[in-house]
Amino acid sequence: MTFFNSSELLLREKQPELDFQDIQGLVCLNYQIGNFTLFSKFYTQVDQAFILWGLISSGIFVTAQFLPISWSDQAILWSVLTLFGAVGMVSLTWFWATVEQLRWVVYCWAILILAGLILTDMSIFLGWGEVLMRLCPLWLGLSAIGYICTGVGMRSRTFVLMGFIHLLGILVLPYCGVMQFLSTGLIMTVSLLLLAELQWDMQSSSDYNQLTPQQKQFNQAQSQRRQMSSKVIKN
Repeated sequence: MTFFNSSELLLREKQPELDFQDIQGLVCLNYQIGNFTLFSKFYTQVDQAFILWGLISSGIFVTAQFLPISWSDQAILWSVLTLFGAVGMVSLTWFWATVEQLRWVVYCWAILILAGLILTDMSIFLGWGEVLMRLCPLWLGLSAIGYICTGVGMRSRTFVLMGFIHLLGILVLPYCGVMQFLSTGLIMTVSLLLLAELQWDMQSSSDYNQLTPQQKQFNQAQSQRRQMSSKVIKN
């Protein structure tokens, strides 16, 4: 068996047949006028974590690019938002990561985020000019490491690709001139929102010992439904 499942698309429409660990905290949005549906989407807690970080990333880098706020004030604001995002990420993904045996991925992201936050704050408050001039490559690099680790843990080509896109972003930054913060924010935010809106490839390593017999049976039934749905789409 290959490490990645090449038969799955990198990104596709979400399948509604979710496992038990995916439906915990599920948010469903459905807006319609009469019989006409304007918007209908659902977001798992993992999707919600992506959206949370997408909003935080856009807020931080747009602020750095356009608003006339001192670096020290920005550092305080960024620190609060980043710590809030880290706690939110862990809270939203912990049960899912436990069932999927991916707690180490959550730890990895938390360590990368905290490392980036510490380096950013120290570069601002201690006047580390070399680091301060490279905050955009720093965060793109940390994100790339996180995505590649996630891709390996989930055996997902999509996340590995996202990691390389962030590395490519580092190479492109010098050509963005004075818009490096905006460019960094766009790369990070668009990637996160794309992952929240679509289904990515993944080979599950679920530890069903974390689930009750009824929950295991539910997941098995959902797996069969997904397989049948995939066959219908291919045909």
